[in-house]
Amino acid sequence: MASKSREVPDDPAGRIVLVLDLEGVTDKAGLMDRCARDLSLPGWFGRNWDALADCLADPGLWPEGAVERGLLVVVRGWRAYAEKRPEEWQVAEEIFAEATDRGPGLFVTLGLGASS
Repeated sequence: MASKSREVPDDPAGRIVLVLDLEGVTDKAGLMDRCARDLSLPGWFGRNWDALADCLADPGLWPEGAVERGLLVVVRGWRAYAEKRPEEWQVAEEIFAEATDRGPGLFVTLGLGASS
């Protein structure tokens, strides 16, 4: 997972921050594509829930320095997807929570605001 050229918020705890921007995502396929892009997941990423959980929790896939400093994934633009596909979004939230529990130093947070 590598940082992209999007605006990345500062983290007071000093963790490396990645932004997962879900603006315009309307289904699971779109979510998986956005995860692959924004989190720089490997080509073998299976674009399913288990693969997403495994990739998130694997420190070997995190950006350089994230194992030592920690990794914060900020999910933005998620509300429209959550409203359109609440069952899928519930699974996504469970995957984020599971990955956080499995990956020491990994934190996933939902951005607040009108579009996120």
